[in-house]
Amino acid sequence: MRTGAVLLIAAAGAYGETTYSRDVAPILNRRCVECHRKGEAAPMPLTSYREVRPWAAAIREAVLATKMPPWLADPAHGSFRNDRRLSEEEKRTIAEWVKSGAPEGDPATLPPAPRFTEGWNIGQPDAVFDIGQEFEVPASGVVPYQYFKVPSRFTEDVWVEAAEIRPGQRTVVHHVIVFLIPPDGRRRGDGGDLLVGWAPGDPAVEFTPGSARRIRAGTTFNIQMHYTPNGKSAVKDRSYFGLRFARKPPERENITGRAINTRFVIPAGAGHHEVRASWTARQDVEIQGFMPHMHLRGKDFRYSIEYPDGHSEILLNIPRYDFNWQLSYELARPLKVPKGARIECVAHYDNSPNNKYNPDPSKEVRWGDQTWEEMMIGWFNYTIPREGTVTAGIR
Repeated sequence: MRTGAVLLIAAAGAYGETTYSRDVAPILNRRCVECHRKGEAAPMPLTSYREVRPWAAAIREAVLATKMPPWLADPAHGSFRNDRRLSEEEKRTIAEWVKSGAPEGDPATLPPAPRFTEGWNIGQPDAVFDIGQEFEVPASGVVPYQYFKVPSRFTEDVWVEAAEIRPGQRTVVHHVIVFLIPPDGRRRGDGGDLLVGWAPGDPAVEFTPGSARRIRAGTTFNIQMHYTPNGKSAVKDRSYFGLRFARKPPERENITGRAINTRFVIPAGAGHHEVRASWTARQDVEIQGFMPHMHLRGKDFRYSIEYPDGHSEILLNIPRYDFNWQLSYELARPLKVPKGARIECVAHYDNSPNNKYNPDPSKEVRWGDQTWEEMMIGWFNYTIPREGTVTAGIR
């Protein structure tokens, strides 16, 4: 009887030990390896115990400080389908594992490795475009934003249900944004020129089922590249992106809107300078998600909505903006916005010496593309009912 009790206690203790194989690997597979794997944006892979063990203490520190996975939204406002946060239980599991010496455990208890599409995450694209040349990024210094205009050569309108950017040299690509220049030069939706963006940690864009983005015949792609030299050697980059066309006529058209302010001036040394922008719905729309954009002096960013009946609510709050993470926030459910409702964006900037990323607190700052200048854009995606009959652009 006593021997049996001892065996039960021993078995319980063995099972109770937090191990990589049984407890930690499932968390990393769900939350981390999308980026932390060979060929992706993160600096090191975390797909096996051999890869993870040297980083155990650093992983614990980043997780407990909520630095990883990157997610900047205030949980008090909004619910997002791409929320990357770890649960408190997941954080405790990682902390306990590291505290106990980061044991591997029994490899037989490892979960199946997640399967990723080799190269493309949206499947094989119907059309692929690159920046049109090999651009050499120097080993050091500051590289101004580069813009590459590439003709689509579409002879008919096409409907896109997914888009993905693949950086050519991830060690030097900070972010990429693909804009649309329609043949008549007219923008759609007060900001509909943005098609897709990429920054470390951001997944490919797949529009909500039943919706798609129209790219008109004769459109030109304007590809914005932000390069950061690696400090070691010059490299040549030829980043590219792919489009997957809709398989059937979409019910709704996806459009990019924006609340934008280009006329601000941030005084030298100002620690909490406020800039506002707004956008008013000209018809009933359904908002799908948000992407705030500022540069190195960006401090916080908030989206709110004021309805025609006067009531308002906060949609997204970013209390600590970080230029290094150009994240999008996709709503768990589309937000129905009636005609006349107004999206309000409020941003604050820290142009003081207390901002360690501030290029020069002694100078006032105005709108500009470069990171030492500033921007204030509250991008968002919305859909409207598709107009007319689709006779082309479907695959």
